[in-house]
Amino acid sequence: MRFRVAVLGATGMVGRTFLRLLEERSFPAADVVALASARSAGREVTFAGDMLRVIAATPDAFDGIDLVLSSAGGSVSRALLPAAAERGAVSVDNTSAFRMDPEVPLVVPEVNAHRIIEPLTRGIIANPNCSTIQLVVALKPLHDAFGLRRVLVSTYQSVSGAGQGAVDELVDSLRAYADDPGAHIGADERSIAFNAVPQIDTFAADAPGLGPFEGGAETREEWKMRVETSKIMEVEIPLHATCVRVPVAATHGESVWLETERPIDPDAAREVLRAAPGLEVLDDPTAGVYPTAVQAAGRDPVYVGRIRRDPTTPHGLALWIVADNIRKGAALNAVQIAERLVGHWAANGR
Repeated sequence: MRFRVAVLGATGMVGRTFLRLLEERSFPAADVVALASARSAGREVTFAGDMLRVIAATPDAFDGIDLVLSSAGGSVSRALLPAAAERGAVSVDNTSAFRMDPEVPLVVPEVNAHRIIEPLTRGIIANPNCSTIQLVVALKPLHDAFGLRRVLVSTYQSVSGAGQGAVDELVDSLRAYADDPGAHIGADERSIAFNAVPQIDTFAADAPGLGPFEGGAETREEWKMRVETSKIMEVEIPLHATCVRVPVAATHGESVWLETERPIDPDAAREVLRAAPGLEVLDDPTAGVYPTAVQAAGRDPVYVGRIRRDPTTPHGLALWIVADNIRKGAALNAVQIAERLVGHWAANGR
């Protein structure tokens, strides 16, 4: 069986990666339709050696579509994906619009793939936040083996998480610094070049559709990691995050400390992680072997290294996690969901 696929937000970073992955992974698409805002209509994007003309995203654009891969912003998803469902399409949505909706599965295939083939009340499967995805791929096998009691995370998130405009800003700032170092370093305390900014998304007392924050002390990004992890893993995981934007073009890093119910040691953790799907362990620090942002960029796995005991407790472990936030943290995870979904359709009937 082959299926008609719409890519919503086809001109963005994630949308273009959707198209590239559909081609790379030989997705069973009979037809691919590129959708974006009215201002992008008429532009062209590349798919499988051809140029697709972008069509304005309207409810009628989903007529005859089986599957939607969506990454066009939360307001667009809220406006259009219910209309796609009314026309019989299932959407895999990369925005935060439906993640905490109790009727919408929030899925990372390595963790909770069973949710993909459950009856879909709203015709939507949500793709988690990029920083959450790479975290839970590593946490799930450790939780199954040792039980998680508590998790603390500090993220080092690339500017591509804020879109192409943020990448362009970083590049422009570095070029300006090269031309005139004295004028361009430290000129703007929020500039990302040569900086580390401990704020991703807003500090807010509440957010429509998302729920309350802890007194506005955490950002939405930090809140997302906390609540999404528990929803995906289907167990309450006490988790606290500090999310930091760093001047890296692509890939997110995470420094993770965890406390387990049962005693844990680094060798046992490495064995469990090496056997887990979607993970690659790179961990020989004395030989200079550990995952870096450059190493993970453009690649599919979630990389784990710097696995070490916390000497203050027999139940503590520290590790370092790196993944490409545009691939596994967004487009690849959604395409993996779609692959399992259409596999189920092919075996059981659409």
